[in-house]
Amino acid sequence: MQKGILMSSNTRSPSRKSIASRPAPRVAAAGLLAAVLHAGAVLANTEEFRLQGEGTLRWFGLKIYDARLLSAQRIADEKTLSQPFALELTYARAFSGVKIAETSLDEMRKFTRATPEQLQRWKAEMERLFPSVNAGDRLRGVYLPGRAAAFYFNDRPIGSVDDPEFAKAFFSIWLDPRTAKPELRKQLLGLAPASGS
Repeated sequence: MQKGILMSSNTRSPSRKSIASRPAPRVAAAGLLAAVLHAGAVLANTEEFRLQGEGTLRWFGLKIYDARLLSAQRIADEKTLSQPFALELTYARAFSGVKIAETSLDEMRKFTRATPEQLQRWKAEMERLFPSVNAGDRLRGVYLPGRAAAFYFNDRPIGSVDDPEFAKAFFSIWLDPRTAKPELRKQLLGLAPASGS
């Protein structure tokens, strides 16, 4: 399946997932609460975000998802990862969360010098965090430069990854000039007309 697909489809409840490290049950509960509160605060801060661009990802003619980039201030082509933004994907078909984590990690490898241990940890975090999706489901990732990536499933917070290196590598899948889908990148940045549905 297409590299860079953000999420996928199964029956896990996303609202109870947290990707914080869990050295002890007490820490796990505290981490989950912190992640939910943090994600809620991030969502509130995105109310001023406006659409910058949108496009459709297709793979051998099959529609995978519609993508939208939202930000408070216009993101310049040469500074795509220098300010907060939200990337929202509305899926056209079902995908498993595990597959999404795997394909995302494959793409992230191009944009990071993370160690094998870091990559394995990121994969495990994404597998725990990302729910499976069906046609019509929306997944939104919010990029917080130098801090974290927060995620939502149909507008409900599902957790955050408080690792700036992860956040940068993850959103580079779509916005780095070396992306596998340069036309979609241009559309998201408003540099090219949106592709048809």
